[in-house]
Amino acid sequence: MTTGARRRMGVEERRQQLIGVALELFSHRSPDEVSIDEIAAAAGISRPLVYHYFPGKQSLYEAALRRAADELAGRFVEPRQGPLGARLLRVMGRFFDFVEEHGPGFSALMRGGPAVGSTTTNAMIDEVRQAAYEQILAHLGVTDPPARLELVVRSWVSLAESTALLWLDGCRIPRAELELQLVHDFAALAAVSAAYDDEMATLLLEMLADEPVDGPFGELVDRLGALLPKVPAVTAQPVP
Repeated sequence: MTTGARRRMGVEERRQQLIGVALELFSHRSPDEVSIDEIAAAAGISRPLVYHYFPGKQSLYEAALRRAADELAGRFVEPRQGPLGARLLRVMGRFFDFVEEHGPGFSALMRGGPAVGSTTTNAMIDEVRQAAYEQILAHLGVTDPPARLELVVRSWVSLAESTALLWLDGCRIPRAELELQLVHDFAALAAVSAAYDDEMATLLLEMLADEPVDGPFGELVDRLGALLPKVPAVTAQPVP
């Protein structure tokens, strides 16, 4: 027969529970709008007990952001198997899964939320960006990137972040289209850089070597080709 008595949690288990509860609340509303009383009620404990585990809302908020940052960074991890375009598309799918599941929390993480300007929050944001950057280099099989490749990858990571933040404001463009467009953006950034640098040109050719014609990069070529004007064929004139 069940007594209904609650199992007492250990210190770390309770801390993790509170972090999870706070992250869930922050995922649906701005952290500024979530009170300690609400977190305590959702966790089934008293307000003073919350303060027993965290000295204040700021420390709990930062702990929740830490978990969110670790999870977000993990979304960029992908085995280096198969064409690059398909891998990047899967990464973007997981990235937008996170964005959609944790909308206000994602915005708070990337914009700083109530901790805007704090050293801790800024460091976490930088860690997410660095993890994404390193994962993309791993996809490319590059350990010592040239300057132009670093520019391409970091610009693309920043573009993905800003695109997601804008998408959250009304979701006016279908999510699947944005995911594919961001993969195309990566190829476009690499192609423009390749036009200026032989090393990038070689890397681009290697990147495209195993791409199927029906893959994301092949689709980009088709889309761009459809935009080109129909130029009449020029018949070569015989040399007198």
